[in-house]
Amino acid sequence: AAAPEILGYRGRLSMPDIAQRRQMILSRAWAQAIARAPAATELRSARGRDTVSVSACDTSHEGYFLTRTYHLRHPVLDGGMSALVAREVFVATDAALVLPYDPAADRVLLVEQVRMGPFGRGDPAPWVLEPVAGRVDPGETPQECARRECLEEAHLALDQLEHMSSHYCSPGCSTEFFHCFLGVCDLSGRDEAAPPGRGGLASEHEDIATHVIGFDRAQALMQSGEINIGPLFLMLLWLERERPRLRATA
Repeated sequence: AAAPEILGYRGRLSMPDIAQRRQMILSRAWAQAIARAPAATELRSARGRDTVSVSACDTSHEGYFLTRTYHLRHPVLDGGMSALVAREVFVATDAALVLPYDPAADRVLLVEQVRMGPFGRGDPAPWVLEPVAGRVDPGETPQECARRECLEEAHLALDQLEHMSSHYCSPGCSTEFFHCFLGVCDLSGRDEAAPPGRGGLASEHEDIATHVIGFDRAQALMQSGEINIGPLFLMLLWLERERPRLRATA
């Protein structure tokens, strides 16, 4: 899966430039490998991707991420095929997201960092609260990525992982796919009143603050709108449902 992208740069990019992009190229290819897992089709159509006729695919942007334009026809609901349409796709990678939670202390850990999406939209507060998250590296399972990112971003070793969901975050335009987990851990040594912690890797230009707060305060931040990142919102709703079970066995 990586080879066509690498060969496509031949004669246009230098070897050092290709080498600099190697990790993202392999991560995009690895996401395609993960995507081949069997898919549930109980309610939705079982039509496969092989029923879509692609006449051309152009890469309209090449950088850290890619944008590809597909010219295609696809089956329509009343039979037959659609007209030829052009659809742009933002080509990203799979990511693992973790909400660290201490059921005994009833606390969660959130990370804070500046994000280009809110900044590019014109949001006056582009520093946002999020779960721990990171790209799934080639050859790495989402679970392995989740544990690695907790160490890198929060200096936190997890006792166990619980799978929450695996889903597309913006299926109309992006390949990005999230694997979401609850990370059961010990946060008793992290005082809620203490200044934020620090995390992230300097090699990846990460500048991350960590906040340990009670679950009730996290709910209040959802209600006030300060938590405005979809994955964190969904993960906290999942925790609200499962919290009695988790606390009963703490």
